[in-house]
Amino acid sequence: MAFPYLLCTFVGGEILDMISQSGAVAKAVLLILLAFSILSWAIILSKWSLLHKARLQSGRFLRAFRKAQRLGDMQSVAEQFRPSPLVGVFQSGYDEYKRQAVGASGAVHSSVAIQRAMQIAASEELTRFERSLPWLAITAAVSPFVGLFGTVWGIIDAFHGLGTAGAATLRAVAPGISEALVTTAAGLAAAIPAVIAYNLLTHSIREFAARGDDFAMEFLNTVESGASLPPTSPATGAHR
Repeated sequence: MAFPYLLCTFVGGEILDMISQSGAVAKAVLLILLAFSILSWAIILSKWSLLHKARLQSGRFLRAFRKAQRLGDMQSVAEQFRPSPLVGVFQSGYDEYKRQAVGASGAVHSSVAIQRAMQIAASEELTRFERSLPWLAITAAVSPFVGLFGTVWGIIDAFHGLGTAGAATLRAVAPGISEALVTTAAGLAAAIPAVIAYNLLTHSIREFAARGDDFAMEFLNTVESGASLPPTSPATGAHR
């Protein structure tokens, strides 16, 4: 246990020394990469938390929906299942259903309109999930090139110093090159988590899109099978 700790301490100290001895351009590049990394990790953690809660609440919402006797019963408790995207899809479908419902049977004249309303709501929910994700793609694409720029600049500076000193030895040029390579490592450290998270989050969002489509079909089946609105007035109740 002691050896890995000492190794990490030594390596970390060496990297900090190289960063402190690097030039202004390299330090500026490292600050830019640090900003990209902090931003990407903030997005990753927030989106991961949001999708975890949405997945948990979606399962609970579906169980409650399948147990409900009437759509109106479900509508009264739907908001407690936020942040599930299925809640927004259900609300849009239910609102359109109420506009079309005729008589105590709750018959509708256009199930296509209900489906379209639910598709629009599903698209809005997915847009909410995808917000800020482009920054992860930008971080994954740009960070390695920013780090490479710092490395190239550092190597140019190292060889320029070598030419000025006139000492053409590996010992003379190695420190400058190693300092320059730190920016490439920093660029990769910022890009790798971003590209992994972007692909995983995108896959999860696609799963929610498929689940929203499935729920829309299930909602339409419930409507067409005769689920009715709750009574909205004493006259309606007396009629029934």
